[in-house]
Amino acid sequence: MEIRTLGRTGIALTTLGFGSTGLGNLYRAQTEDGAMATVDAAYAAGIRYFDTAPLYGFGLAEHRIGAALRRLPAPDIVLSTKAGWRLSRRGASGGKGSAADTLFDHPAPFEPRIDYSYDGVMRSFEDSLQRLGTDRVDILLLHDCDRRNHAENYPARFHEAMEGAHRAMVALREQGAIRAIGAGLNEWEACEDFARAGDFDCFLLAGRYTLLDQSSLDSFLPLCVERGIGIVLGGPYNSGILATGAIAGARYDYAPASPILLERTRAIAAVCAAHAVPLRAAALQFPLSHPAVTTVIPGARDAVEVAENLRFMSHPIPDALWRDLREAGLLR
Repeated sequence: MEIRTLGRTGIALTTLGFGSTGLGNLYRAQTEDGAMATVDAAYAAGIRYFDTAPLYGFGLAEHRIGAALRRLPAPDIVLSTKAGWRLSRRGASGGKGSAADTLFDHPAPFEPRIDYSYDGVMRSFEDSLQRLGTDRVDILLLHDCDRRNHAENYPARFHEAMEGAHRAMVALREQGAIRAIGAGLNEWEACEDFARAGDFDCFLLAGRYTLLDQSSLDSFLPLCVERGIGIVLGGPYNSGILATGAIAGARYDYAPASPILLERTRAIAAVCAAHAVPLRAAALQFPLSHPAVTTVIPGARDAVEVAENLRFMSHPIPDALWRDLREAGLLR
């Protein structure tokens, strides 16, 4: 599997990584044995970059990733996790829950709350190390500090994150506890805010450089190239629709896709079919054409999906496919 360096960090990543939302029981639960088998299949396929977060299954994904990776040779594995969502015993915070409660089926018995303070990030990092059962994490990402999650409170959350979380992450990097810092967000605009305001090595950008959305080309991705900031591209299937196609109930960004998006997906799929290229292959390989993008990390729920991602990653795609998508106005 191809290896690329993440921006200026010197960290080598496989171009196909492993996103662990499925191990957190996203949409539906899976067994412990199934989770272990999924990670085993990814490692056997040559994947060496694994991403997780406290939010995924409210700690469940970190527990499962940690337990699985401890059984495998460790020297060439790169691991990233996130900070910003703190977990507490369900009911202990007196809160009303969060939108994430509806995403995970039978998560761990904790509830998440946002904490972008210096002490909050330090505590979150230590908690993650314990759940993962490790003394090292390569990349630490600030999680979900964007307008999508905080709406009109975003400016205040951004200030809190820069004054607290960013200082904590820089300190951890200087101590050698982590090798690189970044943010894991669903908006390129918020990524750009952080890139201009702080000293970030990389970003995990979810769903904003895909066959359906290339809006990050406006200014953010050029800025990353200019500054040597590496991009991990999450959500290459836009949370479902570019994997399933425009079927009834297809999801885009964790919600039912709009009629406009369904029609656009059908049009893209038709061009792909004309070149005998599966839609999933085009969706998975497209982001890697940009020089800032180091790796793509689709989720994988089981060994079958791992094998499918690997097959689509290596499927030959003629240049004429991208040309025809551009000429049809389906690709910038």
